[in-house]
Amino acid sequence: MTTHSVVRPPPAERSGSDFARLSRKIADAGLMGRRPGYYALRTTVVAGLYIGGWATVALIGDSWWTLTVAAFLAVVFGQVALLAHDAAHRQVFRRRRASEVSGRIAGAGIGMGYGWWQDKHTRHHANPNHEDLDPDLDPDLLVWSQDQARVATGLPRLIGRWQAFLFFPLLTLEGFNLHVSSVKALADRSLKHRALDGVLLFAHFAVYLTVLFWLLPLGMAIAFLAVHQCLFGVYLGSLFAPNHKGMPILKGEDRPDFLRRQVLTSRNVRGGRLTDVALGGLNHQIEHHLFPSMPSPNLRRARAIVRRHCEDLGVDYVETGLVTSYRLALVSLHQAGAPLRNARVPA
Repeated sequence: MTTHSVVRPPPAERSGSDFARLSRKIADAGLMGRRPGYYALRTTVVAGLYIGGWATVALIGDSWWTLTVAAFLAVVFGQVALLAHDAAHRQVFRRRRASEVSGRIAGAGIGMGYGWWQDKHTRHHANPNHEDLDPDLDPDLLVWSQDQARVATGLPRLIGRWQAFLFFPLLTLEGFNLHVSSVKALADRSLKHRALDGVLLFAHFAVYLTVLFWLLPLGMAIAFLAVHQCLFGVYLGSLFAPNHKGMPILKGEDRPDFLRRQVLTSRNVRGGRLTDVALGGLNHQIEHHLFPSMPSPNLRRARAIVRRHCEDLGVDYVETGLVTSYRLALVSLHQAGAPLRNARVPA
């Protein structure tokens, strides 16, 4: 099992004219260069907000106003997750060791197993929206296609009927799912550095729970935990839902070339600098999938080059508003669950 986070097309595809020409354009524009100043500032700001949020909890203490801080920290945790994402892709540092150290520190700050997530995310990048190869399309709770719906059992069969309506409520559990999946992955012997990941994970849980139950009364601490983790899950899920859901799903031997595999299964989200901050640059999903190690502040500049290149090739380049992207994702989920709604109920 690989834990490399830099996804590159196979040699044959790198030499192919379509992606090779685009790569030269991107390189000539200087968009693959590191942005140390940007990441130093961004890391400092996010770390300050993280520390400041917990300091505010300590200052407010026994008051229900701490729940507003829980909501604030949910957003901060999401921003930490985005920093871990950029580090894993070597957007921050070029060297693997520096990238892994920074990614593990960020992951530990939110209770995420870095090795588990990195492996899962790398496989997603290699085969985005491929029903058999993309782990993000595993039907463990929801069904992503009608073929999955037809053979669904257990929770996916139960939830899949009305999963579009349940999608955002279910995201409240995504923060907890992140922790549980990280812990379960520690049993995988093929996962590198799983002992270190385990130490960091349980250290996070111990410190997090100790701080909460030391600073707050029992009921308030439980309420804080629920608000914080549920809103963190909603934010985390909302970061990734617009990117591929509702885009073409590949299956079987569907293996277009690298450029088309990444572009045709991804969707960009229109918006300004505030959208870039809120979505951590993932609103430029097409550019990110084509050039995973490109620093996120360069993705906006790359957009014009990539879009023009795709237009010249006749390759669909999909870009929508944020609300439309969520609508398309929900419509896709509802259509995927159709076989379950149409199935006859046995007498």
